[in-house]
Amino acid sequence: MLDIRVLRHEPERVRWALEVKGVECDLDAILALDERRRQLLFEVEQQRARKNEISKTIGQRIGQAKKADPKVDVAAVRAEFDAELAALDAQIEGLGAEVQETEQQLDALMLWLPNIPVPDTPLGKSEEDNVEVRRWGEPRRFDFDPQPHWELGTKLAVLEFESATRMAGTRFVLTKGLGARMERALINFMLDVHTREHGYTEVCPPYIANAAALTGTTQLPKFEEDLFRLRERDYYLIPTAEVPLTNLHMGEILEAGALPLCYTAYTPCFRSEAGSAGRESRGMIRVHQFHKVELVKFALPEQAAEELQKLIGNAEVVLQRLGIPYRLMRLCTGDMTFAGEEGYDLEAWMPGMGKYVEISSCTRFGTFQARRCGTRYRSGKDGKPAFCHTMNGSGLACGRTFATILENYQRADGTVEIPRALRPYMSGAAEILGPLP
Repeated sequence: MLDIRVLRHEPERVRWALEVKGVECDLDAILALDERRRQLLFEVEQQRARKNEISKTIGQRIGQAKKADPKVDVAAVRAEFDAELAALDAQIEGLGAEVQETEQQLDALMLWLPNIPVPDTPLGKSEEDNVEVRRWGEPRRFDFDPQPHWELGTKLAVLEFESATRMAGTRFVLTKGLGARMERALINFMLDVHTREHGYTEVCPPYIANAAALTGTTQLPKFEEDLFRLRERDYYLIPTAEVPLTNLHMGEILEAGALPLCYTAYTPCFRSEAGSAGRESRGMIRVHQFHKVELVKFALPEQAAEELQKLIGNAEVVLQRLGIPYRLMRLCTGDMTFAGEEGYDLEAWMPGMGKYVEISSCTRFGTFQARRCGTRYRSGKDGKPAFCHTMNGSGLACGRTFATILENYQRADGTVEIPRALRPYMSGAAEILGPLP
């Protein structure tokens, strides 16, 4: 959520964000509600001041009435004051109810405003306008036509699509045999790298989140159609571990000296993929359920930019250890997330698909998420609470990583070599031979 002061004093920045991110929202209506709220609060304070003034002078004014007319009915005079005070109370109560209603309307509309990209964000409308930052690894040259992972995995009997479809529906897949073992190995390998080498604290969170948590990380209300909701309950299956990890300190005030705080978690992730019909419908790239190791950080404002680059580097280490060629892309304004102020994608080379495919999205949010979650830190300078800066990234998406291994390590005979970094996690297995035809 944006700071309301930005809307008041720099509305042109917010209009720019709406334009470059392609978000429709009635900013004028929000500004009008904010102005109305402030006017109502001013009126409430005026009425309260009037009430205090009357209350303080009742005794004096009764004394003056008695002095002017010793026979005056003091009870009647006091009743007049009481009636005036009661009328003021009623006005204050009515204004208070109007303030509350206006604030609710304002808060609801504020949730639809996107974050403002940092000034050096590349301008663009789609992924075609993203800017390449660097590449790592040389794509392997094959002396045969490489197969896409869905064909290769099916022939090796490590991927099954038909049985997954029968039991759950389209856009589901299951791994089995050495495929299931490799996916489990990837999870353990990634968690070990991030906890033992990069200093992240591992968390095993709930896989279900309530509406408040999903509002905090901006999936609600704007992206509700992408979620799986539990029937007749205010609970949802998490689309990513970003949700529980970012809400780990919901409503808390952290000590500045403890930041940055770095967390990692493996979870299954559930996404409806609304609006993605026809996009990468084959294979493991765009499915309803997948496994992912997530990285989340809470940082001070002055730490945030550097910590995001460290987080990206942490994800890159996993790809490098696995020997997967990749490129790092700086996201343009039109392709970055609703909540992001700066974003990057790591894209792995998929020889069977003939293109680079996003395998990790790394984003920093400024105070945008922390305002929604109520996560603050106590400044060492004046001791006043201020909102933390948050960021996250995949470290990595396990299913997609499994797919990249199949495609990059395939052999001419259809078998697949297992990367050396994973072999200790797979009881020393060095290759996937499978029941080839």
